[in-house]
This record gives sequence, C-alpha cells and structure tokens, in this order.
Amino acid sequence: MHCRAIVVCHNRRMAEHDSDRGYLLDNAQSQAGVRFGALAELFDPVTFRHVDRLGIGAGMRCWEVGAGGPSVPLGLAERVGPTGTVIATDIDVSWTRGIDGGVIEVLSHDVAADPPPPGGFDLVHARLVLVHVADRAEALRRMVEALRPGGVLLLEDADPSLQPLLCPDETGPEQRLANRLRSGFRTLMAARGADLAYGRTLPRVLREAGLDDVRADAYFPITSPACAVLEDATVRQIRHHLTGQGLATDREIDRHLANVASGRLDLATAPMISAWGRRP
Repeated sequence: MHCRAIVVCHNRRMAEHDSDRGYLLDNAQSQAGVRFGALAELFDPVTFRHVDRLGIGAGMRCWEVGAGGPSVPLGLAERVGPTGTVIATDIDVSWTRGIDGGVIEVLSHDVAADPPPPGGFDLVHARLVLVHVADRAEALRRMVEALRPGGVLLLEDADPSLQPLLCPDETGPEQRLANRLRSGFRTLMAARGADLAYGRTLPRVLREAGLDDVRADAYFPITSPACAVLEDATVRQIRHHLTGQGLATDREIDRHLANVASGRLDLATAPMISAWGRRP
C-alpha cells in the first residue's frame, strides 16, 4: 500500500492576482520557486522538529495547508510511511507539479470556504499561511474541525511587527536602505489584508478554539545565506509594486539588490512563531 500525499490547489478568493489586491507574493511568478526553496532551508528544520516531537509517524493522516513548495508534504509523507496519508493544500500548485503522480494526487480546495478534506486528521499544519488569509477565523475553525480526537493543530506564522527590520544592526546607509524597503514590503502586505502581528496571537487563538495543552516557541533567523536568497527573490517579485506605489525607485532597488549580493549585510527575517494544541 502506497502513502498518498495529496497536493490540493487552494483556490481562495483573496488571491485575485491584479496590481491592487490579492496575495502579494503570487505563486505564478518565477521568483516563487526560489522563495519556497529559501523558506524550506530556513524553516523546515523548525517545522520537522515540532512534527517529530509531536509524535507524527507511521499510518497517521496529515493535512498540510498552504504547502507552497514540495518540501513539507514530502517530509510528512516520509514520516507517515506507506500506510499513512498526507493531504496538502495551496493557493497554486505550480511548484508541486513535479511531485504529482503515483504517490501524489492534485485536487482543488479553499481552506476558508470549503469543508475540510474528509476522514479526520492526526495532524493539521499551516506555515506562513494564515497571516495572508482574509477570513483567518473561519480557516482556523475548519482546521480544528478536521482534527480527530487527540489530533494536533500546528500553526506557524510570522510576526513582522514584533521584529520589523531586515537589518537589525542598522549601522550605515546600506542597512537603512534595506530597512526602508522592508518597511515598504510591510506596507504592501498590510494593504492586502495581512495581519502583521498575527504570529503572537497563535497561543491565544488555539486556546480559544478549544484545544488543550497549547504551547509555543519562536525562531528568528539572522545572517543565514538563505535570508539573502529569500530577500533577493522577494524584492524582485514585488519590485513593480514598490515602484508603482512610490515606496522605492528602481535605482534604490538596484542598489539594495547589489548590497544583498555583496554579502555585507546581516539579514534577518521576521520571527516565525510556532504554536500547537490537541483536540480533546
């Protein structure tokens, strides 16, 4: 019997890809694959440390919400083995088509509007997803509903307001430019409905959802090579929004990208807060 890792296209309504609204970091853009790779390098060790500590193993059923790239669905599939199931949903399956077929099946699903995938789950996980979802409360309710008794919900989300700087050690004009462009990025995200202080609320919202044994921690990468890769891809992806909204000029963006490539900047990301709890 083969483990079925089902990658589901999460076609949520907020993702209208025009210049004024919708998800800012469109999966259809070429830089998205680079971003997914950098995010996997930065955060997969954290995610799977939690997954393993929570005892996710052979024969279990997992729902990965907002998979993005393939790394988390594949990692979960390795853990649940041939008798388990991994269902992964995302706004766009452009970067998971390479693992489609055989073990992996591609379907369509909207986490905030459609019923949860059937069958009940031992683990429901979402990483860097709910901060971007317009109806976070409904999405959370549906994920809790999908848990089996004793099942675990693991949410991991950023909190850019908690640590808003790209260069926490702001020592000169290169760092000041980097932080100004990061401020522009936050402005664009907020205009599209992102909650830039959502990460810190995760323990409370899990308790309010009725989960037991709620716990949390945070991870704050700084000066990782993957931070530079992520920053380069992100700025290239949102460049036209930054210039179009008057948040930066092309010359400033070119200078910032050159600074990033030089390796002289100590780059960070927003803290990623991980919180988990069990359904009674």
